[in-house]
Amino acid sequence: MTNPDWIIGIDEAGRGPLAGPVAVGAVAMRFDDYNKEKLIAEKIHDSKKLTEKGREKWFEWMKAETKAGRMHYVVSLVSARTIDEHGIVSSIAAGIKNCLDKLEKKIAMVYLEAELPSKPLLDNLAHYAGQIEILLDGGLKAPDKFTNQKTIIRGDESEPIISLASIAAKVTRDAMMIELGKKFPNYGFEKHKGYGTKVHIEKILRHGISLEHRISFCEGITRQQ
Repeated sequence: MTNPDWIIGIDEAGRGPLAGPVAVGAVAMRFDDYNKEKLIAEKIHDSKKLTEKGREKWFEWMKAETKAGRMHYVVSLVSARTIDEHGIVSSIAAGIKNCLDKLEKKIAMVYLEAELPSKPLLDNLAHYAGQIEILLDGGLKAPDKFTNQKTIIRGDESEPIISLASIAAKVTRDAMMIELGKKFPNYGFEKHKGYGTKVHIEKILRHGISLEHRISFCEGITRQQ
């Protein structure tokens, strides 16, 4: 079996919180540049098992690799309002599609700059879909046009490129929740990142829900008011 040109890892962060967006991270590398064994040896893990400092360290490494042209990563943030309107599953699916749309353009530009410098960007980027292998964590799924995709249970623990996607999603989402903590100081978003901690629930009962809360996730709490 011929190896693909590119490998992409995808994971999400923030599926379960009561507030804030859900984040989908996607990382693309040339198949020949993806050194799985080295990344495992350097103790890359799922973002939930790393300390905040550890996640930041890996995220800085990802930025350096991207700058050097050895990696591309994107993160899609899907709002609480969208989650309320369409549900968490559809919202994550939209985030995956958005990430892959962005990565396809980056990959297409790599081909065009290297091989077809005089031609405009192709309208049908699905031309490259067959040259891409996608690895997704848990129950995630890419659009059907990506025929070479694989969902891996606990993939964030066994596939470093999924772990990197998890880190990108988690770090980006956490940064947004810190900013939302400044905008909505009554809730402590910067501390619990929107998750349903005892303190967070107490603050919802005291102050009501904010514009950044997922109303559909908070119904059981708001009924107590």
